[in-house]
Amino acid sequence: MSHFIEQFYYGNIEPQEIATELKSDLRKKLNALSQTEEQLTTKLTDAEKELFETYINQSGEFLCVGNANSFIAGFRLGAKFTYDTFVN
Repeated sequence: MSHFIEQFYYGNIEPQEIATELKSDLRKKLNALSQTEEQLTTKLTDAEKELFETYINQSGEFLCVGNANSFIAGFRLGAKFTYDTFVN
């Protein structure tokens, strides 16, 4: 795979597509999460729904930043393994 980093930079490689074995498991978990959210929101008042929606949005933002940090840490760890393999 030549020019892997360049292809990754231009968005031609999707890390999520590489890990296909997780897709069905993630889909099941997302469906369970959606069903639980639906059940919960039917029991909330309008004000509580608004507060819950704010919580969901903030939680999503937190997860997005956390996932990015995990990706960066993993990439750096992989780079250290590569460096150690070829330099030391």
